[in-house]
Amino acid sequence: MSITKPSIPAGTRDFTPLEMTRRNYIFSTIREVFKLFGFQSIETPAMENLSTLLGKYGEEGDKLLFRILNSGDFLSKTDESLLQKKDSLKVSNLISERGLRYDLTVPFARFVVQHRNEINFPFKRYQIQPVWRADRPQKGRYREFYQCDADTIGSNSLWNEVELIKIVDMVFTRLNIRTNIKLNNRKILAGIAETIGESGRITEITIALDKIDKIGREKVVEELVQRGIPEVAVDKLTPLFELKGDYPQKIEFLEDFLKNSSLGLAGIEEIKTVFRYLDSYGISNGLELDLTLARGLNYYTGAIIEVKALDVEIGSICGGGRYDDLTGIFGMPGVSGVGVSFGADRIYDVMLQLNNFPAETDSTTKLMFVNFGEKETQAVLSLVSQLRAKNVAVEIYPDTAKFQKQLGYANTANIPFVALAGEQELLKGIVTLKDMKSGTQEQVSFDELISKVCAG
Repeated sequence: MSITKPSIPAGTRDFTPLEMTRRNYIFSTIREVFKLFGFQSIETPAMENLSTLLGKYGEEGDKLLFRILNSGDFLSKTDESLLQKKDSLKVSNLISERGLRYDLTVPFARFVVQHRNEINFPFKRYQIQPVWRADRPQKGRYREFYQCDADTIGSNSLWNEVELIKIVDMVFTRLNIRTNIKLNNRKILAGIAETIGESGRITEITIALDKIDKIGREKVVEELVQRGIPEVAVDKLTPLFELKGDYPQKIEFLEDFLKNSSLGLAGIEEIKTVFRYLDSYGISNGLELDLTLARGLNYYTGAIIEVKALDVEIGSICGGGRYDDLTGIFGMPGVSGVGVSFGADRIYDVMLQLNNFPAETDSTTKLMFVNFGEKETQAVLSLVSQLRAKNVAVEIYPDTAKFQKQLGYANTANIPFVALAGEQELLKGIVTLKDMKSGTQEQVSFDELISKVCAG
């Protein structure tokens, strides 16, 4: 009987110890910055009720939800005529009541409403968990991936946008990734739709605009026309596609283009306030007003944020925005929020290509003791305990294998130091310490070993 080779679903990945060490470096860097700005950690379930998820991500987002089949004999209660019609969407709505979360923002809004009596507003939370999307797997795009979110909810202040952008700037500075932080405002986009006479078609316009970096201007124009936007209205958008210049020039253009749209002008004032704060705050990475930035998510109502790596060709590695009434759909209206989400998997790919990971992320163990036998191993246990008490990762090779095999293990595991404590060394109260990188070795006392390993 043939044995099927084990595999994992497309768009998912296993992670080796080395990969996990590097991923945890990213997570810990992001987590430390979140905490510096006063954000608190929460977690939500991997699956949510579909009633929570559907209708929050736009038409295309709903199609990418992973649905979970109801337990039990779910087909027995399904209308036979529906099964015969083979209408997958209608059938799935009847046989699936839950789905894997698409992002962390909508579950967070549900969390806020469900726990409103336990929360102190404004509530600043961060969340680092996996999400799932039934997307077509490709480079930099996975079906299962981690998001690292920070949101402030219960405050209308634009200072929250400023703080989040500063968080973005600080994280990528610490990770040594040069980025361009792009900003826009949903009110500006709504003003543009109003100015071209299509205020009721803001969703169609933003979905198409959001693809301009992927498919180009001509294809975006085609899609707008296919979505029913009149050519005369599309023509009015042309100046936006061709708009060049720095931030003041773009603001000058917008103030003229949107002069008859009070909503658009309000969006301009919000953008100007955010840029004014950031100018005083100081930003290390690039900052740009991008009028085609839409992100295609229906729940944004104000600021829109997207971050691109400058030195690697990949999609956005961070994004977010303002959502003024996301909790309203769960029965708690009038609660404004704003947040950003870091794509940890894409950040990993960027850092790998740039060779940005610190050397210490290549290993977990700092020192390995060679195993010379039971007597020698027992003699160094106290020393091992002292090192671990000082937060030094130490291991003893488990078997009395050949010396070269033990050194080979240490070398493959990127362990920087190896300690040899054989019978002769122990009689003298010393240890031979081998530096695996340089190949040099020296005899040191137990106290010297501790100080050298802790320092190195």
